[in-house]
This record gives sequence, structure tokens and C-alpha cells, in this order.
Amino acid sequence: MSDRHQLTDSDTRAQGSDVEPDGPVEEKAPRRRRGRRIALIVLLVVVLLTGGTALAGGLYYRSVDKSIERVDAFEGVPDESRPQVEAKGAMNIMILGSDSRDPESTGGSRSDTIILAHLPKDRSSAQLISIPRDTWTAVPKSKEGRGGRDAKINAAYAWGGVPLMVQTVEKFSGVRVDNVAMVDFAGFKEIIDALGGVEIDVEKGFTTKYSLIGTRTFEKGRQTMDGAAALDYARERHAFPDGDFARIRHQQQVIKAILDKAASGGVLTNPAKLNSFVRATSDSVAVDKSLSLVDLAMEMRGLRGGNLTFFTCPVKGTGRVGSESVVFPDPARSKTLFDAVRRDSVPEILAISGK
Repeated sequence: MSDRHQLTDSDTRAQGSDVEPDGPVEEKAPRRRRGRRIALIVLLVVVLLTGGTALAGGLYYRSVDKSIERVDAFEGVPDESRPQVEAKGAMNIMILGSDSRDPESTGGSRSDTIILAHLPKDRSSAQLISIPRDTWTAVPKSKEGRGGRDAKINAAYAWGGVPLMVQTVEKFSGVRVDNVAMVDFAGFKEIIDALGGVEIDVEKGFTTKYSLIGTRTFEKGRQTMDGAAALDYARERHAFPDGDFARIRHQQQVIKAILDKAASGGVLTNPAKLNSFVRATSDSVAVDKSLSLVDLAMEMRGLRGGNLTFFTCPVKGTGRVGSESVVFPDPARSKTLFDAVRRDSVPEILAISGK
């Protein structure tokens, strides 16, 4: 895995760990390059954009697909401990997002996002389940001997990289992870500006405490946001009583707005725009060795924002474990949700999520 997808010791602190888990990690985690990155939603955007023209430019897009960085996401993951496949043909993709340009970050630290995206066998829709980064759960022991105890779910990445993150999410959910994508949430700005802005309905007015321009005030109501404004909107958590949960809602809101604008904003019919998106993506996203974005795009070329459902993994609330502020999952409701995901029962997933 290249340096741009590693975490530094300061990343561990930024992930919400009030104490450094299992000692420093800097010796095994070189500093990530900075630069232009595409956002957390790049995987879904690429699926949407390339799907419209992949038939016409199949060879070109496959050459781009081959140039995308690959990570060994399942190295050392013991197969005997992994969940069994219950619904053949369905796909579950773990999307890991970080934010290398968060104004709230210090010392190169990032705040991260974890999404389990379920793609049904018929590929007619997608259900995206956000797992709060501070979720308190059992983290298996990495091959280096780190972990092996309860911790915040995102500590797994600092302790054992993507493979331990796969093991932890599978243990937490009971759902087998088929593929992995890693992207940078800061890329929201570039994608949205390329689209000419997105429409967002702000549920309640607020002023950001950490912004690309210092502070920014959002008025209640529907409005067009450029990339910088949308990124500030999706980042803010301090202005809300429910903190990270509000941020998750806003991230989901912006993801849907991007997909809707990409579908309706002429990108699909403009070869120059389409090519710039695909090329930028090939330089900015890492996926596991078996995932073909072009093949996935072909399967899901009818996907639009209206076919997506976003929700958050059920939780009981927040609290403290020692010196750490954590999120406590709701085991019963989570089990019901993930059981439905394993069986590829979309009606049950939607019913559980209240959508």
C-alpha cells in the first residue's frame, strides 16, 4: 500500500482516540503525500459517470481502470474467521474516507468516515450504512500483535491498516466485505466545483466553527453551494448537539446532491467533462486488487440519487470508557439490520432504516 493511504501517529489521535492505542505507529506508517484528492463519494460518482458511456469507450475506460492504485486489502485476513456468503451476487463494499485538509486537524491528522455500501444482486439500488468512527467494539489482533481488545472501531486502521479494518467491520457487522475503496473527503471541493455547484436543503441555520475561510454562516433553506461551502457544510459537527451524527447526515446529503447533479448536469453527455472526472479519479482513489470500477459501472449504469438510501448504524447513544468519548452500538437493532444485508433483503433493510 502506498504512502498516501497510510496513517501517521497523529492520525490515531485525530480518529477520536483520547489515548494512543497500543503505542506509537509512526515507524510503520510513513507520512502521506498531500495534493489534489477526490472525495469519499468518488467510487459512487465514477460508477454513475462511467456507466453512461462505458459501452462507447470500453477500451479507454478499462485502461484507466488498470491505472488505479491497488491495495492488498485482505492480506493476512484468516478466511476461517470471515462471515460466509449468504446471498450470491450481492456485493458489500467498505468505503474508508479521510480528510487531509480538515481545518480542525493538526499535525497532519485526519478525521475519518466508514461506510458499508450494500449493492443488491439486481444492482437496481444501493444502501449505504455509515458506521460512526467512535463506535466501541471488539478489534481483532493484527498480525503485528496490536489490538485484540475493545476500542473505537477506527483504531483498527492505525493498528493494522486495511486488513485489520476489514476484520473489524466484518466482526462488528457479521457481513462479509467483498471489496474496499479508499478516498479523501477533502476532494468534495474539486468534484462539486467541476459540477458547477450542488443544491442543498439546509434544515437549520448555523455558523461553522472550523471553515476554509475561518467561519461561515448557513441560512436555513435550499441553496446552491460551491465546493468550499459544501465541504464546510459536510465537515461541521461542533455547531450541533449531536455532533458527529449531524456531520454524517450532512455528508450523506451532499453525496446524494453530487450524484443527482452528475446525472443531470451534462457530465454524462460531455466527453471532456467525463474524461476529466475519470482521469482525476484514477489518480486519486485506491481500491482492492479485485475491484473493477468499469465492470461495476456497467452493472450499475442506471443508478441515480433516488435509488440510494443512506442511514446510520443503530446506536444506543454516547458515553465514556475511561478517558475516551465513545459511541455505543445497539446490538439487537444492528443485528437485525446486518442480518437483512447478509440475506440481500432490501425491503427489510429499508424498513429497519425507516426509509
